Amino acid sequence: MRNRFIPGATALGLIYDGGVIVAAEKRLTYGSYIATKKVKKVFKMTDHVGAACAGLIADMQEIIREVAAIIKLKEIRSKVPARANNVAKLTSVLLYQNKMYPYITQILIGGYVEKPELYSLDPLGSLISDKYIALGTGAEIAMGVLESTYKDAMPLEEAKKLVIHSMKSAIGRDAASGDGIDMLIFREEGVEEESYSF
Repeated sequence: MRNRFIPGATALGLIYDGGVIVAAEKRLTYGSYIATKKVKKVFKMTDHVGAACAGLIADMQEIIREVAAIIKLKEIRSKVPARANNVAKLTSVLLYQNKMYPYITQILIGGYVEKPELYSLDPLGSLISDKYIALGTGAEIAMGVLESTYKDAMPLEEAKKLVIHSMKSAIGRDAASGDGIDMLIFREEGVEEESYSF
């Protein structure tokens, strides 16, 4: 019965030569029940920054909406695009402010403004930057693949293959993850979204 209604998930991100990829699988589970095979766990927050999440869907949607609204206002006022670092720091502050009643979500924030950036946040707002990150119930498996295969300055196509391979490995061993991948690809020219079903 413990954690019966806390859903599992796998989200990951990596920096490649010229950009950032953030991705998450599509399954929503409550215990052994698969509620849907088409849930969206990646979010475009600005034209240059996005997130991938693991955890409670309502919590991730709420924190992402709140941060995206604040960032949009800041961009309108300053006429300068927000960097992933700005978005991640704001998210960290909001998560920490709610530490007594935390959002049950882990968040990856990545984007490209001047340079590629990737950050992870836990439910209390701890902020960590890295070249590749995996979160959620399938993270240990995905991280094993990422650590053994990731190279600095990977070309985009090789990076996409690594994301798919890492996610497929996690999905293969984590019953709470599955049914495909949603991926946001950020580079200097903008953002592109891709989806894969399997």
